[in-house]
This record gives sequence, C-alpha cells and structure tokens, in this order.
Amino acid sequence: MTSPSAGALHVPFRNAGPAARALTWLLQTFEYLSGLILALDVLVVFVAVIYRYFLHDPVDWAEEIARALMVMQVFFGAATVLGRERHVGIDSLRGLLPAQWGPALIQLCYWIIVGVSVALFITSCQLFADSRGQTTSFGLPHIIFVLPVVIGSFVMALFGLVNALAGPRRTVWKTLAGVVALSLAIWGWNAFVPAYAIKPWFLLFAGFFGGLILGVPIAFVLAFSSLLFFLSDPSLPMLVYAQTILAGMDHFVLLAIPFFVLAGLVMEVNGMSSRLIELLLRMFGRMRGGLNIIMITATAFFSGISGSKLADIAAVGGIMMPAIRRTKQDANEAAGLLAATAVMAETIPPCVNMIILGFVANISIGGLFMAGLVPAVVLALALAAVAIYVGKRINPDDAFDVRTPMIKLLGGALVGFVMILMIGKGVTSGVATSTEVSAFAVIYAFVVGGLAFRELTWKSVLKLFLQSGSITGSILFIVAAASSVSYALTILQIPQYLSFSLIALGHQFGSSMFVAVSVLLMIMFGAILEGAPALIIFGPLLAPIAIKLGVHPLHFGTVVVIAMGLGLFAPPIGLGLFATCAITGTKLENVWRPMMKYLAVLFVVLMMLVLVPTFSLWLPTRLGLA
Repeated sequence: MTSPSAGALHVPFRNAGPAARALTWLLQTFEYLSGLILALDVLVVFVAVIYRYFLHDPVDWAEEIARALMVMQVFFGAATVLGRERHVGIDSLRGLLPAQWGPALIQLCYWIIVGVSVALFITSCQLFADSRGQTTSFGLPHIIFVLPVVIGSFVMALFGLVNALAGPRRTVWKTLAGVVALSLAIWGWNAFVPAYAIKPWFLLFAGFFGGLILGVPIAFVLAFSSLLFFLSDPSLPMLVYAQTILAGMDHFVLLAIPFFVLAGLVMEVNGMSSRLIELLLRMFGRMRGGLNIIMITATAFFSGISGSKLADIAAVGGIMMPAIRRTKQDANEAAGLLAATAVMAETIPPCVNMIILGFVANISIGGLFMAGLVPAVVLALALAAVAIYVGKRINPDDAFDVRTPMIKLLGGALVGFVMILMIGKGVTSGVATSTEVSAFAVIYAFVVGGLAFRELTWKSVLKLFLQSGSITGSILFIVAAASSVSYALTILQIPQYLSFSLIALGHQFGSSMFVAVSVLLMIMFGAILEGAPALIIFGPLLAPIAIKLGVHPLHFGTVVVIAMGLGLFAPPIGLGLFATCAITGTKLENVWRPMMKYLAVLFVVLMMLVLVPTFSLWLPTRLGLA
C-alpha cells in the first residue's frame, strides 16, 4: 500500500477482458467526476468571495453547496485511490511476522477493506433513509450530503472486492473462510457467554494495532477499528457509524486542504519550481554546501504554496536529485536532508496539518500559521549549519543541461513570492478565511502563473485536477475515518482519563514537562500513523489540557505539529521517509544513517522550542493574533 502519487496513472485491475475494461471505465469516470467536482467547488467558493467582499451581496447558500461538493469529491476520490491501490499504509510492520505468512496477510488486508467498505455502504444507506425529508438551515435537502457517501462507499466496496478476488484462488478463499469463522466465533461468544463478552474497547484497540501490523491502509485501519467498536456495542445504532465518518469532514474550513494542494500543484507544473531552483543554484551553487542550502530554501519556499509536504518533496526532489547526480554528490545524503527539510517546513503556512489541528482543537488557523514561521526559520538555520559543515563545493554549470534566461528565472520567483504574500496577508488580516484565501490562490496560480509562463495546456490542467482529486480524497478520507475513532474514544471516556493523568503530571512537574511529554507522544504516533489521524485523535485530547495548564494554544499547536512531522519522516517506519525514498530513487537502508545527524539537530531545536514559547508567540503577538 503506497501513498497517492503525482505520477502517471495506471490501470490496477489485474485480469483482462470485458469486466476489467468496464471496471477501468468506471474508475476513470469517477476520477474525472472527482476532478470536475473539485473545479466546481473552487468556482463556487471563488464566486461567493467575489459577491461577499466586492459586490457586498453574500450568497448564503454557497457554503452548504461547497461542503456538499467536498463530500462528493472526497468519497469519489477515495474510491478511485482504492481502485488504484494507492491509499497510504505501512507495509514494514508486516515484517515482524513470519515471511511465509505474507500472501495470506496481504489477502487479509483486502478482506478488511471490503468489510469496511460494505459496512459503510450499508450504514450510509440507513442514514440516507433516515435523512429523507430533512433539510439544511438554508432549505436544501440533507440527502445531498449523504448520497455521495452511499455512492462512494458502494464503488469502494466494488473495487475492494475486485482487488480481493484477484489474488491466488486458494489464498483468497482460505482467508475469507478464516475471516468469517473468526467473526462468527466472536459474535457467538458475545451472544452466548455475555458475562464474559469481549469488551468493545478491546476490539477497538485490537483492530487498530492489528490493522497496522497487517499493513492495512491507515484510513481503513481507523474505520475498521471503530467499526468493531460499533458492532460490539449494542447501544449504538449502526447508522451512527456512517454519520460520524460523514461528520468528520463535512466542514467548510477543510476545503482549504484540496484548494491549497491544487494551487501548489499548478505552480509546480507551470515551471515555477524549476525556475526557482535554477535561480538559487546560480546564486548559491558555488558556496560550500550550496546544493544543500538550495534544497532547504526551495522546500521552505514551496511549503508556502502547496501546504502538502509530499507535494513539496516531489517538486524539489524531482528537480534537485538529477542535479545532485550530475554533480556527483551523494544521493543518499541528499535524500536524508530532503526528508529533514520537510520536517523543518511543517509549520510554514499554508500547512495542511495546521489546518486540521486548528479545526479539531478549535485553535485559530491564522494564528497557527503565523506562530509556525519563526520556529521554521530557527529549524532551517540549524539544518543549514549542519548542511554547510558536511557539504561540498560544486560547479553549478554541471547541474543543468540547458540554462534558462535570467529574466524568466526572476519572473518565476516573483510570481511565487506574490502568491505567498497574498496567502499570508489574507489569512492574518482576518478579512477572509483560510478556505477563501485558498480559492483565490488557485485562481491566481491558474491565471497569473498560466499567463506568466504559458506552460499550462488543457491536458496538463485536466491531469492536475485528477491528481488533486486523488490526493485530497486520500487525505480527507483519513480525516473522516479518524473522526469515527475519536467518537469511540469519547464514548469510552478516554479523553477524561487521559486528562486527569496529564493534568496531574503538569501540576507535579510543570507545564513544560506536559508539553515535552505531548511532543514525545506525537513523535511516536506521527511515525505509526499518517499525520492527519495522529492530530485528529490527540489534538482535541491534549490541547484543552495544555490550556488548563497555562500553555498558550498557538505555542502548543506549533510544537506538536513539528513533533508529528519529525515522527512522520523518521526511520524506520515513518511514512514520509518511505515516500521520500520513492521520489528520490534511493533505499531506506542507505538513507537513514546520513539522515540521523539532521534528525538529531531537529530534535534538539524542537526541545528548545518547547522550553522557549517566545519563538512561537513573538510574531502572532506582534500581529495581534495571540
């Protein structure tokens, strides 16, 4: 199981014939629909902003339409990502089990995906029936939010079943029989021996950790563990399962994620990334460690555009790695630094994970954006010091086959710089929300970037929407699935138990100790989980405790997001590091050693940021956001 890629699309279904062609047609149709819906969503929000701020005539129903379109885009996009088997997952933990079990364990992953998809389809149908006749606050039928879940989950169940049945026949039916037998055994035990019934909390955690070890994609691990909880607790109606998943991403603020991802991809495809990196190479290439400094600077720059760390790594790595190999530098060293720069840039706005944390923990997103800037600069300077010390001098003329005219290089940097200023000013001024600013960023990237560079074609634009649809479908489906786990944890009163323990820790050892423990917790779960679910599960638990202990929420939010990024890109199981190795054409076993010095520096600086809140709070205080 791998992360969604910006690379060429491939046909996933393994058997030829009319059925495979029909499934491929269905998959591609939903991909186009997902991209089209994303385009419509951008247009709806952009037009609503124009009417609100320039024509002073608000379109009251626009937000509900935009949210309904987002639900549709997410579930359709998630279905296509499943069809191409590109949902994010951790395969490495499966290596803890005997190698001969491998084929059966992989097949079990497929059956878990099928089970989750079928359960979501059935419960969403129940929710659809329950929602008939209900209307939203503006009089729209409520089923416009539920119907996409029904359709998307049905397509997911279909794609999941096809992929599951494509395995070796003997393994397919043996594992299916094993899954059915185990399910019946658990049901029978709980039904006939109720005094010793297996507790819902045990099934929740068993499903979670068992799914991770098997290598089930993260979104389906979360949905599977909460499904077991709902099935084992007779007091909970099953339609609440679909309701919690839908509620997890039916929020206007989350639209900033697909919009910023799309804006970043547009700016990368239209040639701005290559122009900027070539300009930096000409300016700093001859200094000691020049290539390393350029990599740090380029990642920071693109983090201020896309908000997606994997997109940033793909943009920078795709251009820098060929230059590194042409100048005969160590590709493994460069890959390790590239992964470290992603951690460094984790809090540079617009950051997807900061949007998610601000949403789930009720922290100002604009404040978080500004709070993350100074820490990012401090991390960048620390990385730069090490990068210069271990770096070498190169001849910049060897890095590129063709030299671009300086005017074009300066133009590319200027267009991107204006976009960063627009995003920053829009969010910090309070004039517009992060979602509205992100819609403007998309239009700017298409219109200004397209006119300035003239490298966008209709074919490339279509491909951009298809890529953005799949990437954001994958990200936000994780957010949706994680919300069902958060609901289950709330039912189990885990937040209350955790709150009592951590408040006691804070009172006994001080608030700084609480923040340090929270940081270590986020590093650990950032490595185990993809960033979004770690923040969704622990953000609402930890942020209120931090506030009770006198920790400023902007300071707390900044350090936990950095900590999550450190875990995400740390060996041996960090998903971000696996993605970096895939992008750079390197192997994890060759990258982790040269990377450790960068991770050590990042960790030391992170602890300094924990102990000195001024780094996080200085800029928001000056801007009146703290």
